[in-house]
Parts: sequence; structure tokens; C-alpha cells
Amino acid sequence: MHITARALGRVFLFLISLASVAPTSHAAEKQRVQVENYVIQAVVTPETHQLKAVAQVKFTALEDISVATFQLHNGLRPTRVLDAEGQTLSAERISQDASVRVSLPSGLSKGASSTLIFEYEGGVQSADDSPVPGLKLAYVGDPITYLLYAGAWFPMTGYGTNRFTATIGVSVPAGYSVIGSGKESQGGLPAIAEDLESPRTGAKKPAARSGPTRLAIPSGYTTRVFTYPRGSFPGTIIIGQYEQTKASEGGLDITVYTSKQNKGFAQAYADTASKVFFFYTTTFGPSFAPKLSVVELPNDTVPSAWAPEIAAISSHAFSAKVNYRLLANTIAHQWWGTMVSPATRNDWWISDGFARYSEALYVQHVAGEAGFEEVTKDMAVGALAYISVPLSQVGKLDVFSPEFQSLVTDKGGSVLNMLRWVIGDEAFDKTMREFLAQYAGKPATVDDLRKVAEQASGQQLSWFFVQWLDSTGAPEFKTKYTIYRTQKGFRVVGEIQQDLDLFRMPVELRIDTDGKTETKRIEVSGTDSAFAVETFGKPRKITVDPNNRVLKNSPELQVRTSIVRGQQDVEQGDLTEALKEFQKALDVNKNSSLAHYRIAEVFFLQHNYQSAANSYRESLNGDGEPRWTEVWSHIQLGKIFDLTGQRERASNEYRQALQTNDNTAGALDEARKYLQAPYTPQAAPSGS
Repeated sequence: MHITARALGRVFLFLISLASVAPTSHAAEKQRVQVENYVIQAVVTPETHQLKAVAQVKFTALEDISVATFQLHNGLRPTRVLDAEGQTLSAERISQDASVRVSLPSGLSKGASSTLIFEYEGGVQSADDSPVPGLKLAYVGDPITYLLYAGAWFPMTGYGTNRFTATIGVSVPAGYSVIGSGKESQGGLPAIAEDLESPRTGAKKPAARSGPTRLAIPSGYTTRVFTYPRGSFPGTIIIGQYEQTKASEGGLDITVYTSKQNKGFAQAYADTASKVFFFYTTTFGPSFAPKLSVVELPNDTVPSAWAPEIAAISSHAFSAKVNYRLLANTIAHQWWGTMVSPATRNDWWISDGFARYSEALYVQHVAGEAGFEEVTKDMAVGALAYISVPLSQVGKLDVFSPEFQSLVTDKGGSVLNMLRWVIGDEAFDKTMREFLAQYAGKPATVDDLRKVAEQASGQQLSWFFVQWLDSTGAPEFKTKYTIYRTQKGFRVVGEIQQDLDLFRMPVELRIDTDGKTETKRIEVSGTDSAFAVETFGKPRKITVDPNNRVLKNSPELQVRTSIVRGQQDVEQGDLTEALKEFQKALDVNKNSSLAHYRIAEVFFLQHNYQSAANSYRESLNGDGEPRWTEVWSHIQLGKIFDLTGQRERASNEYRQALQTNDNTAGALDEARKYLQAPYTPQAAPSGS
């Protein structure tokens, strides 16, 4: 299962902690083998956190090799590796990068294929053993076992780029639901081939194994087998004692798997998932299968993840108010990821950036232009949070780093938004549909996308992709103009100025007047671009790019990007650097309520309650953006007064929080709770 970059973006930027880590098994490295197919037998014992498995791996050498390297979760120990003829091979476990290196005595020439059989077992419990240290991507236990594709619970290579087919059989104790990708059947574990093809002679030869490769199924266990015959990323299994809510409409089958406590929300999520699925089908074309499992994940892993026919979101995301943005983003990967995937790490935004922009399109569909504008602003913040690496070179970054996630998700989404503006809605819609149709079931490159867009629009677009993929940064627009009175009204003559000499983009200019608002599309090229606009009413205000069609810098954006980087520093435990970033935001806007609030949070974490209280007061006296800073500043001040034994003052702050009538993140519920009983450190942390 893929972790959505949008999900990790939410981890890094808004929701839960995820540290930037040292190079891991998913770090960029040259791929030397291409896996074609897996046949996996697995027995899962939640009570003891144990996994035992046999995986038959068919692969092709991408160059002449004498060693085949695969990633495997460090909690799993290979007990034996067999070659295509059933002979035991030498296998070296490298825990530093969670890999297993298998020596091939006869080697394998470029383009030749072979098969390896891995027998392995172990405990899958600690995040310390994860391919990304500190982030749980696989876990065996109750109440939910999740074996995410990103968790490398089977021998894998080419994370996110190596498409494969799979037959996965999983045996679990009776009473558990098992969710996987593909056609499901019941019965015994899938057979590991008894006769394997010799890579040297091509002849069939009985395997000379020293012992069985079929796992024994314990008494009282049931087995589910999932067969996924299309090349994609079906390598995930989720197991739990779930409540199931089914919905079927227009040929689409949706099953929502939730815990008992979230059962009441399941129908609303099923209905929303149906609407999202049909919107994408209408917008892009049919998916591989009219089937989707929406699955609840525990809160100790990522907020959302995807696999073919699966959209998984964390328990936190289930509430009376459906988190339709997160759901829309995750479901979008049934098209961008499952069907079309990046050919290389440098093309990764073809999956995550496309899903991010698909989310924006769905928001535009249900919430109108105002909602769409909020998403594009969010994307701009992420796109400019890190500007040291061009989007075309993100493959050099770790997949799970904040830089990588921000670039592929938010800058990728911003690039699509700008492409739509450059070529027009009709040509853009045609590009998306044609791109999906031509590359369904295949990896694709950015150059493939460019060719499809050029054909759909009739425009030459090399300049566009070079500018936004091979370069960094964004322009900051300013205007200089003079207003002249004419016989028919007024004439505005001026220049759009920006600081990038090689910049070229069409930009919308809006002139608000006493009467009709005038708009004009200006071709901005270089640092100074002239314009002249006739108006009937007297011009009152001139705005460059009022609808955020172009990725651009601004003081507001500089504040938000500094705060984002600071939040990431907090999640990584570097509070000193976090304070520096928040101070940068205040240097741009000394009245930023959000910057003051984030500084207060750091002081609160350090138990520096006087400084925290001062900063929460500054937040209340600031610009009030975003609005939720008011209610949560009062709640946090109330907590500080409770902690320092000033109950009357604490209660007054909680009452002021209630008076805001702002229930962002359950703020009013929190205030009522602490009016009833004083806050203690053992209670819930800040819900902001």
C-alpha cells in the first residue's frame, strides 16, 4: 500500500508527527531488478505479533548482476532463500538499510528472468524496525493488523515505481476480516510452484528442496487469497475485527470497514466515497475496477494510505463531519497510482501531485470557487516551503522527507493548476483523460505528459515544463501604473513587475472600478511587462492573478511557509530551530496570530508557562488569522491557569472560548470539558 504524499503532507504540515529520517531502504538508489510477480503465503498471529511467510518472487535483471537486493522489514528474519532450481542460496541481511542481498552463483544477464523463494518470519511490532525508523508502516497485533506496501513486509524493490502482479494468501484466526487487492477467494494458501523453470536451459525441472515451502495453517485459522492480475501495487493486507457497512450504487460496490466506535459514521463515508468515485469516473474515465474498500487505520500510523481497490484513513479522520478532502485525495490514487504511476522517482508527482489536484477539483465541484481557492493556497504554501531542489530532481531526496513530500504533492498539484490555466479547461480535461487512457497499467514520465498536453492543446509546452520543473522559486508580482481619463472612461497604463528574468507566463489582471470589474490576460515575460486596460468606471484597485492561477510569492505566503517549516521542526523535536522559523514569520508580519500561537505552543511544550501565556495573548491581539487561533488561545490559557492553580481565571478563559462559537477541531467540546473539571497533563493534548 502506498502512503499518499498528501497524507504525509498532512502529517508533516498539519496533523501528526513524522520526522525527516536518514537514508532508508526507500531512499533513492539505482534499481537493478524489476519484480514481475509475487506469490505469497502468510500466516499472521495477532496475539503474539508474529508473521511467518513464504514469498515466490519472479524478477528480471535490469543489468548484469551477481547479487539481487530486496528490501525487507527489519523485524522479519529470512530463514532460507532458494533459487529457481530449489537450491539454497547465500543471503545477507543488512539491517542498516532494511535489505536482503542474495548471491546468484551463476549471475544473471541483463534482460534475463529468474525466480527466488524467500522463507522468513518474525515479530512486526516496533516502529524502530520499520523501513522508515520511527514510522509504523507495518504492525501485527490487535485490534488491527496493517501490512502496508511501504512497510516492506515482503521482499520488494523499486518502491513506488516497480509495478507487479500478485497472489497473496493470508491465514488468520477466525473472526477477523482480511482486506486486500483483487479477486478474493477462500481456501488453502496459494501454491508456491513445485516445478520451476531453469534459467539456464529453459527446461522444466523438479525443485530439489531440503524441506517444504508450504506453510502449515494452524487449527482454527481461516485463509483469504487475493489475486491481482494487473501490474500495479497490490502489496498490502489489513486485518481486523471490523464492522462492515456496504453500499452499492450504479454498479459500484463500496465496503466501509470500521471499529465499533466509528460504525455510526460508516454510512456517511460510504455515501461520500461513492460521490467522489463517480466524480472521478466522469472526470477522468473508468478505474480498473468498480470496487472500493474504505478501511479504518489505527492512529499510530499514517493518516491515509492507498492500494488498488483500497482507501485507508486513520481513526482520527472518522467523525460526524466527513473529512471529504482526505477521502477524495486517497480515492484519487485509484487513477493516479493504481492505473498510471511514475516511471522514476523524478516523476513521482504524476501520482501524488495528480491526486492532490484531483482533490482540489472535487472541492471545486462540491464547495465552489471559494473552496477551490483555499486548496490552491494550501498547495502554494507546500510548494514554496522548500525551494532548494527542482521538481525534476526530487529523486535525490528521501521519499519520506518533508522536502520530497511538499514538492511532489503541492508543487505537483500547483503545476497542474497552472497547466490548466495556460491551455484552458477544455484542453486540460482532454489531457487528463487521454493521459489516463494511453498509460493505464503503465509507468509514465513527465515527458509523456507533456506530449499528451501538447497534442490536446495544440500548443508547444516545453517552456512551461522547463520553467516549473527544472527551476525553483516563484515570482513576486508588483504593479506600477498611471490612470488616464478618456472620452469613454479611463485608461490604465502600467507594468507588471517581478524578479525572475527568465519568467514567462500568462497572468490575469483584475481592475476593480466604480462600475464593472475588468479583467485582462497579460503575457508576462521577463522582469517588466507592459499593459494597457480600458475601463468605464474609475479604477479603484488593481490585482495581479486574483484567482491564484500562478504559483507566486507574497508576504502572506512567506509567513505561512515559515510556520510550516517551524511545525516540521517541532515534530522532529528541534524546538530551537522551530522558534527561529516562527520568528521569521513574525519578521514579515509582526501581527500574525498564527505565528504567535505556534511560538506559544513551543513554550507550552517546554513548560515555560509564563512565556507561553504571553504569546497566547499576542495571538489574541494579532490579526486573527486563522480564526481558530482565538478559541484555542483561550483554551490554552485556561490550561495554563489550571496548571498554575488559578481555577477561577482558567474557567473565565474556557467561558471566553465558548463565546467564540468556533468548534474548530472540537474546541467547544474541549472548553466544556475543562469547565467541568480542571485540565491536567494526563488529559488530552492541545486539539489545535
